[in-house]
Amino acid sequence: MFRTVSAVILAILLMSFNLSAARAEGASGVETMPANEGVVVSSIDAAGYTYMELANGGKKFWIAAPTTKVSNGEHIRFVESMRMHNFTSKTLNRTFSELIFVTSTQAKVEK
Repeated sequence: MFRTVSAVILAILLMSFNLSAARAEGASGVETMPANEGVVVSSIDAAGYTYMELANGGKKFWIAAPTTKVSNGEHIRFVESMRMHNFTSKTLNRTFSELIFVTSTQAKVEK
């Protein structure tokens, strides 16, 4: 009797753990990243800034960091300073619907 109850409890705990892990990966089965990370899709250097288009999950967004050397496909973390909506870069002659200014970026080293 004790073994049966223990086995049932163990099975419930394992199912709970598996459900938690599946939620952490998201519905697409892809591991989700924190909001302050992304994979570089494209970048533009201009006037002391590097503008980077990042992808995180199914979402793409732009950040502006002090001039930084990055490569497409690189996974980076950043420290957000402020968000600007409808920001126009006179240097790039371009308006970003949303641009996140960051104080620093760091390449994330994969384990």
